[in-house]
Amino acid sequence: MSSLLAPLCPGTVTLVSGGPGDPGLMTVAGRAAVEQADVLLVDHLAPAGALAWARIDAEVVDVAKLPRGASTSQERINALLVEHARAGRRVVRLKGGDGFVFGRGMEEVLACAEAGVPTRVLPGVSSAVAVPALAGIPVTHRGVVHGFSVISGHVPPGHPTCTLDYAALARAGTSLVVLMGVANLRAVTDELIRHGLSADTPAAVIARGGHPDQEVRVADLAGIASAAVGIAPPAVTVIGEVARYAVPTLLQEVH
Repeated sequence: MSSLLAPLCPGTVTLVSGGPGDPGLMTVAGRAAVEQADVLLVDHLAPAGALAWARIDAEVVDVAKLPRGASTSQERINALLVEHARAGRRVVRLKGGDGFVFGRGMEEVLACAEAGVPTRVLPGVSSAVAVPALAGIPVTHRGVVHGFSVISGHVPPGHPTCTLDYAALARAGTSLVVLMGVANLRAVTDELIRHGLSADTPAAVIARGGHPDQEVRVADLAGIASAAVGIAPPAVTVIGEVARYAVPTLLQEVH
């Protein structure tokens, strides 16, 4: 038996990354962990359909972090993981996307390690590549681009906590994937243009990727922020020549 499919042990935490939203994109190991859990601590972007796999007696704890809404602090989440594991429970932390891509997964692993709680990590499908693919966009494509960069748009350029070098990103020659960038999209695109990325560069915003109401909007770099007005998170922005391949109706055609 694969070690990733080994039964969960009491008194442990398993970090399960659930992919971009559709439970069909979860890993086999991730599903097996959900099925065995005594307690599940669940993010709001985790695939809700996956909870149907949980045992009827499993405790489900909502630890959402909603922008300008109900929010559970990371410190409280860490404390709950340790508390339930020390009580001898099989704890599953169910997150959206991949927990190690802007998901604070490592913070939770470190908190458990400091408390002496054994932890297993089950990686997930990252929305950085899956959501563009669901819209027909390859983040790399032979003869077009040989790499991609994934950045957080959670804070705008120039913010004291922003560590990104937008000048380097503008000249990198890679596709650019922006996560958590809806609110700051105009600031991000303006900064890229200011540093020399052509305003004509193709761009696309994919909202609710992998859900029945997935929406894709396309424009050039100068116009994508205006085109995305009204889009609510979660959404992924792709900037670069590969955005030309966006197929706004791809999901509907598949269904």
